[in-house]
Amino acid sequence: MDVVGLWRYPVKSLQGEALLVAGVEDDGILGDRQWGIHDERTGRILTARRRPELLAASASYDGDLPVIALPDGSVTVGPGERTDRLLSEWLGSPVSLVPALGTEPGRAEFFADATDDTSEAIEWTMPDGRYVDAAPVLILTTASLRTGAGLHADGVWDPRRFRPNILLDVEGDGWIEDEWVERSVEIGGAVVSPIEPCTRCTMVTRAQPGLDADKEIFRTLARHHQGKFGVWSSVVTTGAVSIGDRAAVT
Repeated sequence: MDVVGLWRYPVKSLQGEALLVAGVEDDGILGDRQWGIHDERTGRILTARRRPELLAASASYDGDLPVIALPDGSVTVGPGERTDRLLSEWLGSPVSLVPALGTEPGRAEFFADATDDTSEAIEWTMPDGRYVDAAPVLILTTASLRTGAGLHADGVWDPRRFRPNILLDVEGDGWIEDEWVERSVEIGGAVVSPIEPCTRCTMVTRAQPGLDADKEIFRTLARHHQGKFGVWSSVVTTGAVSIGDRAAVT
């Protein structure tokens, strides 16, 4: 297996940045999901489940500060009054950019029916220290992407739709990474341990730059794989991972 994709997402639910080298820390990829957009009215961290337009903006880093590029071309760096004003104007409601570190664990929502935004909204609390949904690192394989594409050929199974941290090129078809749960995966200089398959939600159906909305993506996963795709993983050994690194399951 080879590493063919590396991503981090500086701000929860915004477009992330592709990396050539990623540092893997005890609690995830260096810089991943360390910032969120706080809804001042509800106290929750916004995600593209509730506000799909978040996927139209992107985030990267300038040193330790997040750089946010909005759809109208505006760019703002780091937290503060200007950033909060631009984000609030864009979203049409009072929000602020907040760090995950040093604050209460983030609360957010998902819909009971991933294909129906009018279904019941269910609140959950994210792990402490980062605005990740469930675990530090999300791994996906090209085998799973091919399997999904074979079941829904009209869909675009671009890895950006599924927001993994690490994409591994694996021969064959099938949901191969499911078999790695409770084992160790050596990836470059790091070792991770898959915990459980990732249960998908409305996010995989959302439109984003270059990708149309497609509810059939989720319906395909629900029909054929209990709505799961990729594996959430914990970090066993920290280290660097690069594009082209070899990976092995032990």
